[in-house]
Amino acid sequence: MRRLITRAVLALRNFEQWLVAQLVFGLLNVLKLFPADGAMNFADRFGRFVGPKTGRHQLMLTNLRNAFPEKSEAELTVIAMDSWGNMGRMAAEYVFLDRLFDFDPFSDKVGRVEVEGVPIFIDLYENRRPFIVFTGHTGNFEMLPVAGAAFGIEVTVLFRPPNNPYIAEKVFEFRRARMGNLVPSHAGSSFSLARKLDAGEPVGVLVDQKYRKGLSTSFFGRPVHTNPLLAKLVRQFDCEVYPARCIRLPDNRFRLELEPAMEIPRRPDGAIDVDATAQKLNDKVEQWVREYPGQWLWYHDRWDIKKTVKTVKA
Repeated sequence: MRRLITRAVLALRNFEQWLVAQLVFGLLNVLKLFPADGAMNFADRFGRFVGPKTGRHQLMLTNLRNAFPEKSEAELTVIAMDSWGNMGRMAAEYVFLDRLFDFDPFSDKVGRVEVEGVPIFIDLYENRRPFIVFTGHTGNFEMLPVAGAAFGIEVTVLFRPPNNPYIAEKVFEFRRARMGNLVPSHAGSSFSLARKLDAGEPVGVLVDQKYRKGLSTSFFGRPVHTNPLLAKLVRQFDCEVYPARCIRLPDNRFRLELEPAMEIPRRPDGAIDVDATAQKLNDKVEQWVREYPGQWLWYHDRWDIKKTVKTVKA
């Protein structure tokens, strides 16, 4: 009897995930019927309308209050709405990503996408070596590996698949076709990235994801656990680390920035300081977020607030 109940529950959950995926796919297919600018503007308004009605909105506002205690509720609400609009735009931009990225490194023509750090891209292409590029969930971060491919640099990217398996499959297929090699985040992903670096190839990592058992660091002055993967890879391969980000500009335009290699903290004996490196990554992402707070995805439970709330209630 228990087995039948378990199977029924699993089947219902699977159906719910399938149904949600079909709704998402249907909405994206409708967006394909419209011009890119119109679709992105609509998705922005849709995100601003739906986002505040979800349970994640309160988490978003709590995150913002903790990060910016000096700001008023009105200011925080503006940031929250911008963040929901940013999320909506990202969904629409998946549909048009091939058409949106129009930057040509060999042309002076100004398009929808501008790139800062072109000499660094050229150096990385001409002088092949292993390196790590990192970013955060800001702007349309999906454009960064596409930019690398435009310069002839294929970066193996570590990504976390969506929880919905049907959406995860589609996202994986989409990303792999446009962004080169992908490594889903799981227990063995560190070995996959290490093999790439050992072969002299570059890898890319998002460093602002929630990580329950990471290094003890701070982010916006609050305790947070940070994934030690990037810092440990640097310690193992002593390779360069490049910060990169995407910034949304007015009129549905984008600026992609590849910054010079980051100076990696070392201990007195010359060894890589893993903890200090992890903190330096957080500091860089925090700097980016403070510059454009509405372009970061504040609905992430980065500080494990839900767990804290449950503990207090208990």
